[in-house]
Amino acid sequence: MRTDTRGASGSRVTADPATDARYRAALESLFQRTGGVWRLGLDHVRDFLARLGEPHLAVPTFHVAGTNGKGSTVATLDAMLRHAGLRVGRYMSPHLVDFTERIVVDGRAIAPEVVTGFLDAQADAADATGATFFEVTTALAFTYFRDQHVDVAVIETGMGGRLDATNVVEPLAAGVTSIGFDHMAYLGDTLEAIAGEKAGIYKPGAPAIVGESDVHIGDLLEARARAAGASTVLRAGRDWQVRDVEFTTEGTRFVRRTARGERTLVTPLVGLVQAGNASVALAMLEGAGGAWAQLAESAPQALSGVRLAGRFQRVPPWVFDVAHNPDGIDVLLETVRRSAVPSPVVALVSVLKDKDWRAMLDRLGPAVSRLILTAAPTAPPSRAWDLGEVADYVRARGWAHAIVPDFAEALSSARAAGRTVLVTGSFHTVGDAMDRLQVDPLAA
Repeated sequence: MRTDTRGASGSRVTADPATDARYRAALESLFQRTGGVWRLGLDHVRDFLARLGEPHLAVPTFHVAGTNGKGSTVATLDAMLRHAGLRVGRYMSPHLVDFTERIVVDGRAIAPEVVTGFLDAQADAADATGATFFEVTTALAFTYFRDQHVDVAVIETGMGGRLDATNVVEPLAAGVTSIGFDHMAYLGDTLEAIAGEKAGIYKPGAPAIVGESDVHIGDLLEARARAAGASTVLRAGRDWQVRDVEFTTEGTRFVRRTARGERTLVTPLVGLVQAGNASVALAMLEGAGGAWAQLAESAPQALSGVRLAGRFQRVPPWVFDVAHNPDGIDVLLETVRRSAVPSPVVALVSVLKDKDWRAMLDRLGPAVSRLILTAAPTAPPSRAWDLGEVADYVRARGWAHAIVPDFAEALSSARAAGRTVLVTGSFHTVGDAMDRLQVDPLAA
């Protein structure tokens, strides 16, 4: 997890050194609540939220889970709801440059002094309940949204769904975007097991949205939704279809068909998968019904406001993409192949050691002209990959590469080696690069 708040262009630290110091100290204390270990379960977060007056029940909420695509879906919902004039809270994780990116109202990150005030005021309650980093952060988001009187919140799960700390909400609609292999130590080592955990966000009486296109996994998600008592189930390929997807480095155009007809839509997010992610967001509004469903009618206009850093985000010569599993790398490379980015294309890569980095490199190595393999400075030491082991693996396969442990030197090497540089492998890698290159994640 990222603990740094260095104050580069993307960070939200204040100009006052004393305030900044208190913020940094508060975050340091917060991150010590996990040490990088996830704890799945709801008892502790429910206890903590009860002490705060149950802020998670004070605001209408859309809840999104999935292996890949949930961030894009959350960003699309955020844009759609804000286009309608609503005051919208957005909770996502992890951050890229600064912690405050996780908790946003109407495009503005929570102020560092608000974070500090909450963490200081609630330290005893967090201790008493044994709340972890993510549980405290989730409670902060709900409390902030309540206190900011938002009209609606869009919440992304941290990991999984069933036992994720965000799964205390009573959603207007719950959507699962896609299922792939990630976090297997916690969620299971089969797609069926992972899908079962993600499907845990489906609730009695709430609409359920299934974005997964694989028929078998889609059937499983739908069955779990119906077993949970979902009021209705909307499913990709049945209740909506996507066709004629085209994209450039400027965005993605597609045709979406429902029982009400066809519409040509454009999202600024780039890639074939973005048509599906946008469609899941629209389905969540449609499933919620009433005035929420009416908002989906404004999609041709509202989608232009979608913004999300680190998803094939092009700031020439750099392309930032937080792909951190093999499926994510597949999507990135497909987007590169179909985009008119200048060659040669090199990849600057750092992956956490508990990810399937070998499969990720198996995809990247043959597809780019050179790999620049480095160490993201903010990667937790316990999860940092072993560059010696990585070097042996890459050397045995004969891919053009360089091992450059120093991150700043790796950026320079990659820039010199290619006209397009893919920065990928983890949120840490992308965030560290954006920090050093002074790219603001909230200005994406």
